[in-house]
Amino acid sequence: MTLDGHGNVAAYDIEVQTRAVFENVRTVLEDAGARWEDIVDVTVFLTDMKRDFPVFNRLYAEAFVTNQPTRTTVEVGSLPTPIAVELKVIAWVGE
Repeated sequence: MTLDGHGNVAAYDIEVQTRAVFENVRTVLEDAGARWEDIVDVTVFLTDMKRDFPVFNRLYAEAFVTNQPTRTTVEVGSLPTPIAVELKVIAWVGE
């Protein structure tokens, strides 16, 4: 993502952001003693559904091959930081 001098997004790449979000989720899961395969539910927040959903959906399908959690995808007007995608993930960590 490229920011202008005022901190506004000048350009971004949804594929790069999505891969980064997936990697951040993996790290958080591992720190909690869970794995990517333990994810049971994902809520996806996109700031531009029409533009970004096709790429996001392709990457999501590639990332969730062995486990296919339920998913809700919603478009939001903005996110707390100048990003285009955010995930809320629920993972089952049990016996």
